[in-house]
Amino acid sequence: MGIKAIDLRRGHAVKYKDGVWVAVDNKKVEKGKGSSYYSIQLKNIRTGQLITERFRPVEDFEQVHVDRKSMEYLYSDGSSHIVMDNESYEQMNLPAEMLGDQAVYLTPNIPLEITFIEGNAISIELPNTVELTVTDTPPQVKGATATNQPKDAVCDGGAKVKVVPPGRFAHRAPPPFSSKLRGS
Repeated sequence: MGIKAIDLRRGHAVKYKDGVWVAVDNKKVEKGKGSSYYSIQLKNIRTGQLITERFRPVEDFEQVHVDRKSMEYLYSDGSSHIVMDNESYEQMNLPAEMLGDQAVYLTPNIPLEITFIEGNAISIELPNTVELTVTDTPPQVKGATATNQPKDAVCDGGAKVKVVPPGRFAHRAPPPFSSKLRGS
């Protein structure tokens, strides 16, 4: 089964240069003159080598069959993330580099989608939304209440997000209704 360079997304596995490679990044590059091309970053699943190559949008790749499993995140031990298979309850260590900067969104018991090729985990996909607890926010600056400016907040996993100061969305009671008619 073939896949074109224009359709290649992060996590897709393809055969290229006598090996199995996983797409890490795919960017469309349009120059002022000439045709556009795709700059695709590929990672070799055996060696971990990263390469960036240019491909025409219609260039065809042979797609490799991948298995996807839903697994539950348990905890991290610094160099790896420990996940559990929901069906067999088997635990597995996944390298911390596989998630990279997204590791701050991990919370215990969160479901993850793991992609495997030939029994090797090649990518981890987080859910679209995660529920985090805010652990720290700087104090509100006195006198800066005229505008609704969000401030930085640190969540339990270390994620930094912007939050609206408290009281900004409190529902206020409508003004009292007057039953007087004009001109009466």
